[in-house]
Parts: sequence; structure tokens; C-alpha cells
Amino acid sequence: MTFVRLLSAFLLVALLAACGGSGKFRSYHGPAVTSIQVHKGARKMYLLHDAKVLKEYDIGLGFAPEGHKQFEGDGKTPEGTYFISFHNPKSRYHLSLGISYPNVADRAFAASQGKRPGGDIMIHGRSNYKGTNKGDWTAGCIAVRDAEMEEVYSMVRQYTPIHILP
Repeated sequence: MTFVRLLSAFLLVALLAACGGSGKFRSYHGPAVTSIQVHKGARKMYLLHDAKVLKEYDIGLGFAPEGHKQFEGDGKTPEGTYFISFHNPKSRYHLSLGISYPNVADRAFAASQGKRPGGDIMIHGRSNYKGTNKGDWTAGCIAVRDAEMEEVYSMVRQYTPIHILP
């Protein structure tokens, strides 16, 4: 009888642990995000369904936000049209979405200058970053608060276009 109770308790704990999850993965069942717009000058990011804004976020950018990213280490956030290339659930910055920078033109320009274009440009959370999110502190990425990143991560699908404007 004691064995049955212990086994039942163990199974109940295992079941509850399996249902709990880490808490950072959300579900989204609303309208599809058909594009993302980033307005660097206004420090805003918009998730859109066609022309309708679904969500708006304050963002942080690269530590040298003026102009288009051209070279590795320049601290700039790219400008132009790219797409979401992957979801990273194990990001150093809570969660992240890859941006398809550099594209063919970015690589060709950097090569013509004898430099590398850089890469690993993401939309990500803040994790242990302690500053205000309106400051520009990333190496060229787009940052939102962790709770906002959970929402973005659940809403945005791979290959969603992202338009990064000055």
C-alpha cells in the first residue's frame, strides 16, 4: 500500500513538472503578423497584420544607431528589408529572433571595402542588462523587455518580413 502511494505521488509530481514549463513560451491565436516595422529614429517597433498595428514596442538599438550597418563591430542596426530567419529559445538575451542580415548586397559592399559585414543581428530581450530600454546598448540588435520578447516570439513566424527604417 505504501509503495502504491509513493508511486502515485511520484507520478503526480512528474505530471505537474511536465505541465509547468519554463514560463517564457506563450501561445498566440490572434491575427497573423504579416510584417514588422522598426522605426529607428522613433525607437519603436510595430508588429502588423497587413496595415493594422497589432502591437507597438519601445526598443533599444545598436550603440551607434545612426545609419545602416555596414561592417562587423560598427555598432549599427541595419536598415532595409530583411526577414526573420530563425527562433532561438536559448538566447543569452532571454529569447531571440534572427534577422537575415547580411544579405547579398551587404556582403558585397563589405567585401568591396575589404571588411566583413558582421552578422548575428537579432530581435531579443534584455536578460541581465540593467539600463533603461530606451538607451542604445546592443551591438546592432533590436532589444525589447523580456516579457515583451515572449509576446513577440510567440507572434512572429519564420520568414516574416522586417522593414528597418532610419
